Amino acid sequence: MPNVLSKRTLMIMLTAVAILFPLVFQNMYLLQLLTLVFIWSIAVYGFNIISGYVGYLSLAHAGFFAIGAYGVGLLTTKAELPYWISLFLAVVITALAGALVGVIALRTKSHFFAIYTMCVGVIIYLLIDKWDSLTGGVRGLIGISPPGNIGPITFDSLTSQYYLALSFLILTIFICYRIVHSLLGRTFIAIRNSEELAKTIGISIMKNQLLAFTLSALFAGLSGALYASFIRFIGPQISAITVTFEMLMYLLVGGIGTLAGPLVGTLIVISLTQSLQFLEEYRMLIFGPVVVLLVLYYPRGITGSIEAFIRNRKLQKVNLRKEEHEVKRDVGEAG
Repeated sequence: MPNVLSKRTLMIMLTAVAILFPLVFQNMYLLQLLTLVFIWSIAVYGFNIISGYVGYLSLAHAGFFAIGAYGVGLLTTKAELPYWISLFLAVVITALAGALVGVIALRTKSHFFAIYTMCVGVIIYLLIDKWDSLTGGVRGLIGISPPGNIGPITFDSLTSQYYLALSFLILTIFICYRIVHSLLGRTFIAIRNSEELAKTIGISIMKNQLLAFTLSALFAGLSGALYASFIRFIGPQISAITVTFEMLMYLLVGGIGTLAGPLVGTLIVISLTQSLQFLEEYRMLIFGPVVVLLVLYYPRGITGSIEAFIRNRKLQKVNLRKEEHEVKRDVGEAG
């Protein structure tokens, strides 16, 4: 119980810090940076569901991110639908696209799954890049509508968009928390650990994998839609395979298969890349080796390594108490 309370207290404190941050620090650059971190973190949380908890590496994640971004962009600029309806439809379309891809992709296993989803990601990129009449091609979409008003609440300032992104991130983390600590989450982990063993206890492998893949695409689409309305300009480069690898890097650095990993990794990597902007193209000569060393020596990521350290300390304390108890018992028997 104390451990649970401490985790809850830490979560409440971090949420309070995030809420109070714009009121204390009036730095527009930091607000913009954190807003982008929140938006990208939502996509990485989706990535974590399929890759971290189910154990399937999907390389089409940037494609689903782009479907959500272009969905809200096209629905607001060309169909002229209200923003919130466009956001909802964009997320639904992305989830349906994820389910359609998943039905076929999940018939493959291991690296074949990764290769298939990578091909899907490339196809999505080519469709966006070449379909000029719909997507604008290399010119992209310009003038995407910002989030619409909700009663007296407006989203025409950077601070309001910061709170909007933070709200969706908190909702995403809450949903992921509920999934991981439910029977569904334990089912995902059982499939990741051993599909054959999961089958023997009656788990429907395909159904649960498809659900995880669809949820992953849904969060990617939501992130893409928020990104489009925040930046207000998107191009085909957001669906490139390099974007998927960037999200994978965020996840590996933070800790794959952990609840805090996606947010921690995204915050650290984006902050470091922005701080090294003055080095221009040479910044990767410094940042790249650092990430490689981190993955080599801390394969569980930052969050996973911290959790493992805490578990080991607790185990050592339990073993020490057992030894002390046995020594006292032996002394008592000898006396």
